[in-house]
Amino acid sequence: MTPVDYSPKPAAAPVGRMLLAQTAFETRMLLRNGEQLLLTVVIPTVLLVLFSAVDIVAVDGPGKRVDFLAPGLLALAVMSTAFTGQAIATGFERRYGVLKRLGASPLPRWALLTAKTGCVLVTEALQVALLSAIALALGWSPHGDPFGVLALLVLGTAAFSGLGLLMAGTLRAEATLAAANLVFILLLLAGGVVVPLSKFPAAVQSVLELLPIAALSDGLRSVLQTGAGVPWADLGILGGWAVVALAAAARFFRWE
Repeated sequence: MTPVDYSPKPAAAPVGRMLLAQTAFETRMLLRNGEQLLLTVVIPTVLLVLFSAVDIVAVDGPGKRVDFLAPGLLALAVMSTAFTGQAIATGFERRYGVLKRLGASPLPRWALLTAKTGCVLVTEALQVALLSAIALALGWSPHGDPFGVLALLVLGTAAFSGLGLLMAGTLRAEATLAAANLVFILLLLAGGVVVPLSKFPAAVQSVLELLPIAALSDGLRSVLQTGAGVPWADLGILGGWAVVALAAAARFFRWE
């Protein structure tokens, strides 16, 4: 009979396995958090149904109100998950020492941030599927190139993730909570999500167009509502925000 070796093997798991496990854990924690679900799922869904059914704000462009609102609320879903939700969650993890403890584990710090990004992408996929299904039920008629839509969503996620991690890694948790929610409300109102930028004065409009939420909502709208080609200008704005925000987050993020 061959002897069985019961000696322990205290080695770390492969990085890929740790990354998948941490991504799954981050996703489960987000989906169990009622406040996060309110921010990432309930608010965009309610706004889509409410503003599509009630003539509260006059919208620009052809088609029904839902054709204007759906792309903007897809952009809002990206912002709520990649920026607001991630900033608040990461800020409190930093305050309670969770990041410090994870940083001392075999999981590399870059893999921890990658897992958080994976959690954001999984959540966004669920958001896009849900909002698209509701919008289609309300009569939405999307057009355009799926590649352009995917590029906008990816760059938008990168830009907002960088901004969220920068805020979470430099401010106190309470300040992050207040600032992230304030920015969410301001960009919801002034980022072209439900109110067209053409309703603002020309001088203000030229500034608002440079915001990442405005570039994302405008780019999605130009593709999905009017069937335009790849919106290179909006992709350029999002790419610039992504590079600057991620570089700043990598430089100034504090783990403790």
